[in-house]
This record gives sequence, C-alpha cells and structure tokens, in this order.
Amino acid sequence: MKTVAVIFAFVGTVLLVAYGVLTYYDNQFPFARMWETPGVWPHEEPLLVMKDGVVPFSGGEAIYRSLPMDQIRSPIPLDHPDHILLGQKGYHNFCAPCHGPNHDGIGTVGQSFAPLPTDLRSEKVQAYSEGEMFKDISYGEEGKRQPPLATTIDMTTRWQIIAYVRSLGLRP
Repeated sequence: MKTVAVIFAFVGTVLLVAYGVLTYYDNQFPFARMWETPGVWPHEEPLLVMKDGVVPFSGGEAIYRSLPMDQIRSPIPLDHPDHILLGQKGYHNFCAPCHGPNHDGIGTVGQSFAPLPTDLRSEKVQAYSEGEMFKDISYGEEGKRQPPLATTIDMTTRWQIIAYVRSLGLRP
C-alpha cells in the first residue's frame, strides 16, 4: 500500500513540475498567441448602396492607383493627434497580427513568415514617402508579402495608419 502511495506522490510531483515548466515557458514565449489576437470583421455593418442615377466621375481610389508614388499626398494631416490615435486603433486591428504589437514583425501571424514582416520602425520604412507607404498598404507589391488591403480597410483609415506608423519614428 505504501508503494502505491509513493508512486502516486512521485507521479503527482512530476506532473506539477512539468505543469510549472510549461506555464513558465508559455508566459515567457516571445510571440503572440492566436487566441490573443483581436478579431477583424470588416463587413459587420451593412454595405452602403449607391442611389440610382449617381455615378462617381472624379476622385476616389482609381486616382491613387494610377498616380506615381511621389505624386500621392495624404488628404488628412498626418501629424494630427486625432488621426494618429485612430491610426493606432486601425494598426492594432489590421496590421498587428503580422507586424506585431511592438511593430517589429513578430506578430501572431507574422512569426510564421520567413523572413519576418518588416520592422515598421526601421530606417527603410520610416524613409518611405507617404505615397509609397499608401501604395504598399493599399495595393501590395509583387514579390512582397504585404497583402493588398484597399478592399479591407477604407481609405481614411489607411491614411490614419500611415500617420501612426510615421509617428513611431526610428527604433532606438
């Protein structure tokens, strides 16, 4: 009887130590977890329906797509605190899963990429013009992993995300 009690005590101790080690490892794991990522539901609100007889003939997305990067300018002030704050919210909803909460390319989804997504506080990214950043985010670029987000994120939110990313500055 004592032998069975000793075996149970030993097995219980081993299980508790293993649980403690796994919990410590899980808490120290440098990457985000899928269950920690905020859900993105771009089509929760009903889509707007255009009134009959109304056809847009100027402005809009087509102009940005056709212009060279150096001619694209933001329609919002990129240094305005309200736009930066809204851009931060947009970043955490749409960009953090890949680029990570620390903007370093180590996000929940991004950690599975090789190479990792770009560090948004790198010299390369911070040197992008606003037009270059807008086109990369909106339409992606062939040969790069950045998905085209023009159909997922509205134009104003994309500009606000750019304002937020530019406000981060270089990584020290």
